[in-house]
Amino acid sequence: MWKKVLIIIAIILLLTGIGFVLFPPVSNFVGQQRANQVIADYETAVDNVISEEEQGLKEELGITAKSFQEARQKKEVDEQGYPINPTTGERIYDRPVTFVYDLNKLHEDSKAYNASILYHQGTVDTADYERAALNMSDYGLSDVYGYLSAPSVDMYLPIYLGGTEESMAYGGGHLYGTSLPLDDKDTNVVIGGHTGYIGRIFFDNIRYIPVGEKVTIKNYWETIDYKVVEHKVIRKDDSSELYIFPGKQKLVLVTCISGDAYNRHIVICEKE
Repeated sequence: MWKKVLIIIAIILLLTGIGFVLFPPVSNFVGQQRANQVIADYETAVDNVISEEEQGLKEELGITAKSFQEARQKKEVDEQGYPINPTTGERIYDRPVTFVYDLNKLHEDSKAYNASILYHQGTVDTADYERAALNMSDYGLSDVYGYLSAPSVDMYLPIYLGGTEESMAYGGGHLYGTSLPLDDKDTNVVIGGHTGYIGRIFFDNIRYIPVGEKVTIKNYWETIDYKVVEHKVIRKDDSSELYIFPGKQKLVLVTCISGDAYNRHIVICEKE
């Protein structure tokens, strides 16, 4: 009897051990697949921008509005931006559309945000990191501002606005109070991500990006190439590298260090 009980316990322990071994790579694979799909959806939105000049497509879809908000009021698109029949509400196009008016407004508001913090960063308050600098839904867009790539470590991740637990579990979270990623000097973009979070190691590999290697951010308007210039370990309450340095165009990647609750690993990059 006891022999059977011990065998069952041994099997349970074995299966538990196998589960612990397999969970991180499986969880990371699932997370990366989601990230890849988010990036693909983002690219679709970029490819389906409707400008005022594209009257043919607009007429074909029955769109008279110039912006997402106006199109929603006229019931020409649904909440996800898919063109719909205004009477039945049924989708009449298999992809959401993006209005150039909204992209222009987003760009204008992004530049205004960056200007607002240029001389007023003060002490970057970590309690505010989860806030989104802008509400992407106001522009008829998903909560993805762009995406980050570091080919040397095979990292391709969407950038969400706000360093929330969810955004850093499925990509990189832009930390509120730091610059939005635009191709301008006097900016310091800070992107945070989890290390080993529920098995996902999205930002675990940033420590292996060699100095001199390229890290790229693509937003709705441009592609920005940065070069890694330094790696540092800092205290979690040290915000000295998160400030804007006049005349510089910087990107800082930050993540926790597994097993170390007090320090952070950062990768400092500068525009090439």
